[in-house]
Amino acid sequence: MRHHPHPEPAAGSAVATADPRDPLPRLREELRTGERGLSEREAARRLAVYGPNQVRRRERRSLTRLVSAQLLHPLALLLWGAGLLAFVAGMPVLGWAILAVILVNAVFALLQEHQAERAVEALAAYLPEQAHVVRDGTARAVEATGLVPGDLIALEEGDKVPADARLTDGALELDLSMLTGESAPVDRVAAPAEQGVALLHEPNLVFSGTTCTGGQARAIVFATGGHTELGRIAALSQRAPRGESPLEAQVKRVAWLIAAVAVGMGMVFLLIGALVGLPLTDALMFAIGLLVANVPEGLLPTITLALAVGVRVLARQGAVVKRLSAVETLGSTNVICTDKTGTLTQNRMRLQAYWTPGGGAVTAPGEPPPADLTRAMTECTTVSYDEAGDLRGDPTEIALVTGGGPDLPARLAARDDGRRAVFRFDARLRLMSTVARRGDHLAVYVKGAPEAVLGRCSGADRQAVMGVVDDLARRGLRVLAVADRDLPSGAGPPGRREDAETGLRLLGLVGLYDPPRPEVADAVRRCHGAGLRVHIVTGDNGATAAAVAAEVGIGVPRLRVVAEAEKIHDHELDELLTGDAEIVFARSSPETKLKVADALRAHGRIVAMTGDGANDAPALHQAHIGVAMGRSGTDVAREASTMVLTDDNFATIVTAVESGRRVYDNVRKFILYIFAHAVPEIVPFLVFALSGGLVPLPLTVLQILAIDLGTETLPALALGREPAEPGIMNRPPRPSSQGVISRDMLIRAWGYLGLVSAVLVMSVFFYVLWRAGWRPGDPTGAGAPLHHAYLTATTATFAGLVTCQIGTAMAARTDHASLRQVGLATNPLLLAGIAFEVLFAAALIYLPSFQRLFGTAALPADVLAIIAAFPVIVWAADEFRRYRRRARAVTPAPSAPSP
Repeated sequence: MRHHPHPEPAAGSAVATADPRDPLPRLREELRTGERGLSEREAARRLAVYGPNQVRRRERRSLTRLVSAQLLHPLALLLWGAGLLAFVAGMPVLGWAILAVILVNAVFALLQEHQAERAVEALAAYLPEQAHVVRDGTARAVEATGLVPGDLIALEEGDKVPADARLTDGALELDLSMLTGESAPVDRVAAPAEQGVALLHEPNLVFSGTTCTGGQARAIVFATGGHTELGRIAALSQRAPRGESPLEAQVKRVAWLIAAVAVGMGMVFLLIGALVGLPLTDALMFAIGLLVANVPEGLLPTITLALAVGVRVLARQGAVVKRLSAVETLGSTNVICTDKTGTLTQNRMRLQAYWTPGGGAVTAPGEPPPADLTRAMTECTTVSYDEAGDLRGDPTEIALVTGGGPDLPARLAARDDGRRAVFRFDARLRLMSTVARRGDHLAVYVKGAPEAVLGRCSGADRQAVMGVVDDLARRGLRVLAVADRDLPSGAGPPGRREDAETGLRLLGLVGLYDPPRPEVADAVRRCHGAGLRVHIVTGDNGATAAAVAAEVGIGVPRLRVVAEAEKIHDHELDELLTGDAEIVFARSSPETKLKVADALRAHGRIVAMTGDGANDAPALHQAHIGVAMGRSGTDVAREASTMVLTDDNFATIVTAVESGRRVYDNVRKFILYIFAHAVPEIVPFLVFALSGGLVPLPLTVLQILAIDLGTETLPALALGREPAEPGIMNRPPRPSSQGVISRDMLIRAWGYLGLVSAVLVMSVFFYVLWRAGWRPGDPTGAGAPLHHAYLTATTATFAGLVTCQIGTAMAARTDHASLRQVGLATNPLLLAGIAFEVLFAAALIYLPSFQRLFGTAALPADVLAIIAAFPVIVWAADEFRRYRRRARAVTPAPSAPSP
């Protein structure tokens, strides 16, 4: 919370040190302003010192720097290299296609840079264009950006407050929802400051960006621009740029690893070629072939597409994700901090129970309370009918009036006819009261927090009543106390609320129930099964929030309740969050959310945080995944967030986490698929070079390009659409430090899938040559007797690689489960991709024009029969490996002791 709201440049001046909580005469003296306001000359001088009254935006990086950062990304550099190799290899169409991919990815990434700036622009939209100010004793309209500390401004119903100010006279009803998230208007009056209350709850302060819904007042500006509460939120929202997601960081590391391996192997084979006496042109061609074999040309667009697919799927499920990389971040989330009302619950209050001093507690939903309690409940509301005939107002008040029985229209009409005064709900006092005619006199009706109402009642047994309150709260009910007081006959309505809300008679207690959403309990169970911890951060009562937590299953293995979360210290917060309990942070403020997000990040957790108010924006920005409410949230919260829930439903967050895990798994699947082909593509060059040319080259560079950019691409893209593997939400979140490429993945790609594929393709290559009578060293060039056999052998190697890709694709579909559990046909896109690569390979092998370009020849029936078995062999080898892993993972149950 801000204590010194004034800018540093004038720290030595009286204006810069003025405290809005000071007595009004002292504040006027320090701000050097009177009834005539500032002079125009003084206002101009202060404007030069303090700057314009606008939300400042962080300086943008230049377009050149943004573009260069995208074009020089490690994967982009690899794609530049792949494009160059395509041009060198005489395939300009492929080269231009790769360059197009680079540019499309760069443009897309640039669009993501504007998210934080858009959040600040949404905040700036709350500021009015003009303000009514008194200068040189004359009221005038000025540009709101020209306001300075010390200005005397006039406010009335419908105005937006242009700066933080202290009321000097009059009273206002103010909508603070964009700062506090609370929909009920609050009263602001020109009165002395109160000690021990938060700045936002001071009764005499108004804040920039809020709206006057009633009344008239004048006020002295004490903070402008970035030093207002609105400016503070903007500064917190952009205090640090969004960091890389785990996947973004890991892809960069993978890209550098691939580049290092590709370049290193190319240089090694250049040296080997020179040592074995290969001509320089041949050695260069072999090096280019190795680079092409190592560079995964389709990796970056495939990752982008997999994330984009995840975004589209989530949008259909009610979660709009604004950054592609956030889909993957969701998959590594291990803590969810959620609001209660409207997110865990339906935000549809209903009267569940009531208690009267003479009648005891009654739990009978649908049964109206006694007449005097029903009348007071109705009188102390502002609920009305809208044009469509539906009730409009606060959900709590709607529950009160509907719980009073079926004669609601008549009761509301009588309420409006007899009403004489309204003292709206005050969050500081936690009370609301009205004055209305009752018979031949006026009566005061009051509702509010039980402890606040009881403090103004006479004759009530406070200890007994609070015992009933605790019992109702433990049942998950929101408890309100209702009281009244008769005014003397002929007396008018009290002018001040403190005169009205005294000497009350307690009529009873009402327990309101906001039922949990029916799908939340299952979603919480899925969270616990997936190793996620769920904390509740709410402004509600601790007992009520704890009851809701227990009802939906939050609190495993145990539940801790922080009754006054605003007062918790950082070291206590650290101790709580590093324990094994799930926590309810009750009576929380938006600052509490930011503290919780900061603490969890400091302890290495990946955090998803929900919020709806404008002052939730800093916490939403600080969390790895800021989750804004699409229905009840403000524009500022939605702009500062990473994800917007169109249904405001906690279960949608859990669905998004599952989708994030699926996307990450699929990224690993197609990386495995792409990596597995490096070994069978490199081994032919290795055999050729190490044999000193005695073994002819089993695979040509153009054939490798045809595989990497032709047959391989569609199955890789299809793996990005793979359904979730069974048990995906029954494993703990992966550590954020875990790389997308692991040691186990490399062993599987190179040691199993790659090695088996290499053995198979080299076997069919030698089979074709030996069947034709070839011996090491025999000439196979153009014009030689064995040339056609050599073309057939290289074609068999090419076709063998394609069929091994099919087996690899099927094996890559699962990491733990068997293919039988997943189902053979559950990814129709993969089947279509496999069909395409078979047809593409057949065209290269059997069409004469492609035969001349790629050096292929038609394959005989026996060779086709051998190659047709390769997919089953590759898949079976990996299936056996996964079977052994599953068998090792099953620990035998201990045997029972013998009797």
